[in-house]
Amino acid sequence: MEYNLPADLQYVETDEWLRMEGDEAVVGITDYAQSALGDIVFLELPEVGDTFKAGQPYGVIESVKASSDLYAPVDCEVLAVNSSLIDNQEPINSDPYGEGWMLRIKITGGTDKLLDVAAYTKSVQERDH
Repeated sequence: MEYNLPADLQYVETDEWLRMEGDEAVVGITDYAQSALGDIVFLELPEVGDTFKAGQPYGVIESVKASSDLYAPVDCEVLAVNSSLIDNQEPINSDPYGEGWMLRIKITGGTDKLLDVAAYTKSVQERDH
């Protein structure tokens, strides 16, 4: 199956993406993740000011198929939360890299687990087979 995996983003094995914007970054889940989950029905996100270590759960996402933790792609402090997704999760499915963004963060470390698009694509292909 083909997934939309923009080359200008960085990824982690837990299916989150990260887009650098100056000294901040935007975080969400990948097209692969939203496709695997199906229709999203519930989302729990952290508060502005919360801090997380890379790989630590920062929220929960539920679909008609499953519930899953959301994991911080890097060590970070939450600067903004896309609170519009709490009431309307549809953009996570329809536009995971745009309107479906979840967090704006300040990176404080833990960037060693970030993957480029080629490495993440390989990870997805291995799980799809």
